[in-house]
Formats: sequence, C-alpha cells, structure tokens
Amino acid sequence: MTVISAAKTKIMRLVLTVLALVMLAPAALAVQGTVTGGKINPMPIAIAPFIPGGGAEDAAATVAGVIANDLTRSGYFNALPPNSFIEQITDFSATPRFADWRQVMAKALVTGQTYADSGGRVRIEFKLFDVNSGQLLAGQQFTASKGNVRRVGHRIADMVYKALLGIDGYFDTRIVYVSESGPKDKRVKKLAIMDQDGYNPRVLLDTGEIILTPRFSPTSQEITFMAIGKDEPRVFIYNVDTKQREIVGSFPNMSFAPRFSPDGQRVIMSLQSDDGLNANIFEMDLRSRNTRQLTNEAAINTAPSYAPDGGKITFESDRSGGQQIYVMNADGSGQNRISFGKGRYSTPVWSPDGQYIAFTKQAEGRFAIGVMKPDGSGERILTEGYHNEGPTWAPNGRVLMFFRDTPGDSAGPQLWSVDITGYNEQRVPTDGFASDPSWSPRLN
Repeated sequence: MTVISAAKTKIMRLVLTVLALVMLAPAALAVQGTVTGGKINPMPIAIAPFIPGGGAEDAAATVAGVIANDLTRSGYFNALPPNSFIEQITDFSATPRFADWRQVMAKALVTGQTYADSGGRVRIEFKLFDVNSGQLLAGQQFTASKGNVRRVGHRIADMVYKALLGIDGYFDTRIVYVSESGPKDKRVKKLAIMDQDGYNPRVLLDTGEIILTPRFSPTSQEITFMAIGKDEPRVFIYNVDTKQREIVGSFPNMSFAPRFSPDGQRVIMSLQSDDGLNANIFEMDLRSRNTRQLTNEAAINTAPSYAPDGGKITFESDRSGGQQIYVMNADGSGQNRISFGKGRYSTPVWSPDGQYIAFTKQAEGRFAIGVMKPDGSGERILTEGYHNEGPTWAPNGRVLMFFRDTPGDSAGPQLWSVDITGYNEQRVPTDGFASDPSWSPRLN
C-alpha cells in the first residue's frame, strides 16, 4: 500500500486558493445574513478508464464511474469526458504522457486497473497524479468481493478528495431516512438506508408503525428512532449489521427526537408532560437505563443535539413565545438562547467539527436551511424553499443534506444536499418519497 502526500505541490496550492475564495464567498455575498450561493470553478480532473483483467470489465467500469460521479457531485471537481482523452492508458505501470493530459486541460489524473481472481474477488489499484508536475500524489491497492466494488470506488474518491483538498472525504458513507409511499393522507413510512449517492437503497423496517427521526450513532452502525404504533410511542435502537431492534424505553407520554451522544453510550430525547402541554429534554444512559431530566420549563423543549465533544447540547424551545435555538451545558446548566432573527428556528444540529449549528428557519411562509456559530453569531441562510427541513451533516462538516416538500396533492418530500457555502445544491436520488435523513459516520 502506498499513499504519497500532496503537500507543497502546485495543485494543492491551487485548490487551497479556490477553497479560500469559496469560504470568503458567503461573507462577500451576504445581505442581512443571507447567502445566495457561492460560485467556484470546479477543478478539471481526468478519470482514465480502469484497465480490466481476469474478466473484471464490469468492476473496472463501475469503479471509474463511482469516482467520477462522487467527485463531480461534490462541486469541487469536473470529471472530464473520456471521449476527450488523447492518451488511452493501457499499461498501469507506465508513466502517463502528461503533455496529452495538459492539452485536455486536466489538472489531476486518476489511473487504475482491476483484476478478478478465480475465487470471485477483485483486486483494484489506483494512482493519482498532478498533471502539471507529473508527481504521484496518492496510490493504493484494494481487494474486495464483487458486491463491494462500489465501496472501493467511494474509498478511492475519498482519498482523491483528501489528497487534493486537504479535507477528509465523505463518499464512503450511508444515509438512513424515512421512505414514504402512498397517498398524502395515508402515507406509509418505513425505515430505509442507502449509500450517500442514492445507490443500494433498501428498507430496514416495515412494521406498519410510523417511523420518525432516525439518527445514526456516531460510533457504530446503530440507529435510534421513534416509532408510533398501536401502543404508546417508543424509542428503539436498530443495529444495521445484526438487524436487531431493541427498545430503549417505553414512556407513558409521547417521546420525540432521540439522538445518540458522541460516545454512543447515551440517548437524549424530549418527553411530553402528563398534561400534554409541555415537553422537556431527558438523557438516558444505555448501560444502566437511568434517566435524568436536563430542562424543566413550561414550554416545548425538543430536538436536542450534542456538541461533538459532548460538553454542550443545542435544542429548540418556545419558552420565549416562539421556536428558538438554545445552547446548554451537558448537565442542563447554563441554558442560553442564541437565535434572535425574525422567524422561528428549529431542528438544530451541531456540525462534526463543532464550528457550526445547522437549523431550519421559518419566516414569511418560507422554510430555510442555515448555519450559525454556537454563540449565535454569523447566521447564514444556505437555501430556501416551500418546505425545507431536517438538516444533517456529512462527517467532514462540508455538506448538509435535508428534505424538501413540494405543494400539491400528489407531491411529497425529497432529499437534497447543499455545500456549507450555499453552493452546489442538488437533489439526492431516491426510490419514491423520502424524508428526515441522517448521515452515517465513515464506514470501517
């Protein structure tokens, strides 16, 4: 296995300059805290067709296609069309003719080969080059089953992204969400999962219950969610690998918005009061099953989300007369309101790097997805629409996914993503309607 750093190369300096300009764009474009969308010129990158061997033609095409799709969808790269290539790579070990790649305006080049052995496994190799200098920036060999070939493509895309941008990738991840079908007044909601690019969708649970607010554990492939069936609403944990479902607890009143702590040992949620008028935030230790109350207000306190270090919690509350965002210490002390703009704020979620809190904002009949710093400063709106809601962060803190509903009797929610700069908004493909996404940590 060989991985060569791209530090101090011209291509790194070029991309860092582009990223710096993008991060400046929101401040330059902001009008009363609103961002209309950053603009960058994606880096031209050539993904040469992978050379197949041992009958691995399908694997070669799949891996190259996944890499190109991942990098292009990120917004920072433009995968050049293969029919524009002058050189056709036929020998993986040979040095590419970089003059030919410069002529098609490529700044970086990915080459690769695949080989299927008699046992049904596939060996996949790749190399990443700086076209201008001819320097090898990264390379690695993988061995995978035919069913995991797409995952190898995502892992290579992550490595290319990291080598060229200096930022961890997010492509080898999954999305858990609520799959919705049926008429609007009788919508069937199931727990579903897919790769971050919309491929390999499958239903995890179809029990006839109404599934709400699925959330990944930050330390494992476990999901916590709320289910409403014939009995009282209950909070569950579902293990994606073992397919086992475990009850976190049955509560006498409605429970809302369960979410794991950063260490995966606790679940935080909102529980309704006996009179049904108020709700407060409680934390449950998953080992002892003991709970402790963190808020005690005559108001609706819900949608809690931990800071990545577990030291603080953000949540929404209407204690001031309308939905606003608050931050408190993990033990419930020091509760402070941080949102003060016009409109209602909800569904706050802390970014993986701790720098931002994403939120939904409703004002003047429109729903927006935005971010602010944990002290409430620097509010920026990334996108607006008829009904946007439920942001979730990619594990690298660069991309947000959310769901958007559309008006009309036959319409339904769809998943969308947007860069933290407000740039590169696009729909995430799903089978049918989908809502309430949650991004997984990077897969092992």
